Amino acid sequence: MSRPWRYCYKDVLPFCALVTVQFTEVGVNILFKEATNKGLSYYVFIFYSFAVSTLVLLLPLPFIFRSRSTGISPINFSIICNVFSLGLLVFSAQLCGYKGIEYSSPSLASAASNLVPAFIFILAVFFRMEKVDLRSSSTRAKILGSIASIAGALVVVLYKGPTILNDASPSQLHSLGSSQRNWVLGGFLLALAYILMSIWYILLTHIIKLYPSEMIVVFLCNLCGTIIAAPVCFLAEENLSAWILKPDITMVAVIYSAFFSTFFSTVVHTWALHLKGPVYVSIFKPLSIAIAAAMSVIFLGETLYLGSIVGAVIISIGFYAVIWGKGKEEELTEHENCTLSNLVYQSNSNDPLLRS
Repeated sequence: MSRPWRYCYKDVLPFCALVTVQFTEVGVNILFKEATNKGLSYYVFIFYSFAVSTLVLLLPLPFIFRSRSTGISPINFSIICNVFSLGLLVFSAQLCGYKGIEYSSPSLASAASNLVPAFIFILAVFFRMEKVDLRSSSTRAKILGSIASIAGALVVVLYKGPTILNDASPSQLHSLGSSQRNWVLGGFLLALAYILMSIWYILLTHIIKLYPSEMIVVFLCNLCGTIIAAPVCFLAEENLSAWILKPDITMVAVIYSAFFSTFFSTVVHTWALHLKGPVYVSIFKPLSIAIAAAMSVIFLGETLYLGSIVGAVIISIGFYAVIWGKGKEEELTEHENCTLSNLVYQSNSNDPLLRS
């Protein structure tokens, strides 16, 4: 591979792909909000999104990537239970997340999504997966970043402040006014959704160590989510006519969510994690706040408040502090491993038995 092509593949393509993912994820939330305003039941939306993404888009992936799965032991009962737990977690997170968007806004959802690294760090400490050394600058950065992220989320949820941008018509303002009465409830539902997603990431990391085939695990997780969603959503949405999708924005929202939110995002993140690592992938997350704020004002006519901007900035600072701390920790670990390898090599080189 020539140098220009290598540069494009290693740097330009991941950058463009991850920026595109942020736009598409915000687009899912925007379309969902607009579709529910048009009468789409969010139970119908969740079930169809799970079913289409699992059975149409994710089903072929294990066969496409089967060469990477060679030599992996068969799935046992313990793996099945763990994967079922993943499906339950992701389904519960979707229920809380989309209901939170329905009560609040896509902008709040994008801001709250940056809480995930802080929640993961707190849960990892709780489950003793993360070491806490207060003398270490990386640990202090992660602790302060987690506190800042949570404080920023509370600012977004509890403080609105003066209006910064308002492109709403009088009818939209009336609709938004009723929605804003549930703003706090929506914020806490979104926070709960991202706590569940943080637990999902920790459990997924554990399962991948036991069964190192990401695509198979992701497919089975979404399949379990579909199986769980079917009875819950059908019992919750008793109106049979609500299950008939019309060829309008409701159908577009379901298909768009299935393709971009699950399939495209999963493939890009898996590829980018393998190519560039988790820190590089994570730094694009706060971009969704600006995208969501702009698109919500333009397409939904939502009001942008000062509290949302201030809180989003605080969350982003906390987010980058946690990511910086994690990056420094990984650099230190790599340096220690390299030093240890050099010491072992030197020891072996000085051993007369090995030299003979």
